[in-house]
Amino acid sequence: MSETQEVTKSNKMPKAIPFIIGNEAAERFSFYGIRSILVTFLVAQFFNPTLNPALQGVAEAQANEKVHMFVTLAYFMPLVGGILADWFFGKYKVILYVSVLYAGGNLVMAMFNHNYTLFMTGLIIIAIAAGGIKSCVSANVGDQFDKSNQHLLSKMYGWFYFTINTGSLVATACIPIVYHKFGAEVAFGIPGILMCLATIIFFMGRKKYVRVPPTGVKKENFMVITFHVIAKLFSRPKGLTVWQAVAQKYSAEAIDGVQAVYRILLIFAFTPIFWAMWDQNLSEWILQAGKMDLHVFGFQLLPEQMSTVNTIFLVSMIPVFTYFVYPFFEKIGWKATPLKRIGAGLLLTGLCFVIIALIQTAVDSGAHPTIWWQILAYFILSAAEILVSITCLEYAYTHSPKSMKSTMSAIYLLTISVGNLFDTLVNNSIANKGFFSKFQGAAYDWLFVKILVVFFVIYLLVAKRLPEKSYVGEDAKA
Repeated sequence: MSETQEVTKSNKMPKAIPFIIGNEAAERFSFYGIRSILVTFLVAQFFNPTLNPALQGVAEAQANEKVHMFVTLAYFMPLVGGILADWFFGKYKVILYVSVLYAGGNLVMAMFNHNYTLFMTGLIIIAIAAGGIKSCVSANVGDQFDKSNQHLLSKMYGWFYFTINTGSLVATACIPIVYHKFGAEVAFGIPGILMCLATIIFFMGRKKYVRVPPTGVKKENFMVITFHVIAKLFSRPKGLTVWQAVAQKYSAEAIDGVQAVYRILLIFAFTPIFWAMWDQNLSEWILQAGKMDLHVFGFQLLPEQMSTVNTIFLVSMIPVFTYFVYPFFEKIGWKATPLKRIGAGLLLTGLCFVIIALIQTAVDSGAHPTIWWQILAYFILSAAEILVSITCLEYAYTHSPKSMKSTMSAIYLLTISVGNLFDTLVNNSIANKGFFSKFQGAAYDWLFVKILVVFFVIYLLVAKRLPEKSYVGEDAKA
């Protein structure tokens, strides 16, 4: 009898899951509560407080630049947090300690929202602290599973995403109202309170976690072996391939791990453009909404509340995709593999931006189109997010070996950073009358559509040639 046959399957979720999800839901409330009002706050408080129409275009570009720079840093730091967790401290300690730092950053923002330097300092603290949390939480979820219940992992990641977006939903619906009625101090203070709650929830589950210990700094790590591979490209014994030459110095297990990273990077190389476009729904789209007819069913919405639509669609559609859409395609003989899901998500992202570009064309002409058109774009964007983001979270965990799981999650998050860095550079160029200043209004949105088309065509050529290898259950526990 094989080892796989001897394992008794269990349909019970790990006991630590509620504490991990509770922590993440509260942290997401804090993060998206801040982001929901950040772009309009920066314009009104620092870049165009007199509401001078002549300065509005530059002020919006400056605010967009700062928002995307914040997101760039927030999603770059997970690479550092992942390395600290995998090599030195373990995921539990990193999540706990930086949660305390996170709450401190919220406090600084709430107290000094009239001082640009101190406010931005608090924002930077939050971005840095977010690194330790973002890189470790999704991998920490996966660590709680073993061979007996690994078949629940895909559904768990779906519910994980569902729960944390519920926190985002409440934040983006409520914080804009608090901001307009009670001011920035209260609006930025509430996310700080929720971050304190997140820390407490996570600490309460300390005795229930499966803790994969840090591996320590190994000579056979990804960067060292990569440098050796590059060296062997130019100098290796005759008759040997590059990998055969590398195998003379490093173990087969280490080489397999590096090759796994390369396979994942080939796919993740196509996700920065998705995030460069997705993250605009919390910056450029909010500013666009302010120029549209915001009446919905007799209610006047706030521009900052529009990102709530994305979350509503997201939490509604996740169970639909998990229990109906994917099973339906499998029944008709078309298996929804991770690579196919990501490709479909990229295609839908381009479609939603075509809608946004058409909306902006009307706005540029002086019209005030109904917000229902942007809601349609949000619907399509939410479907694209399920196909790309949830799939990549699962892909990063299942296709990387034990010693690389947090780091691989961080590398995925790094693609969000790269996408937002591009947004930052484009908006900086617009604000300073640089090269991209000619891409304003609808031309800005069409620019991203054209870039996505190029990425999508290349993706189709690469994805069908890429082999897949799962590591779930093989080395999930130390």
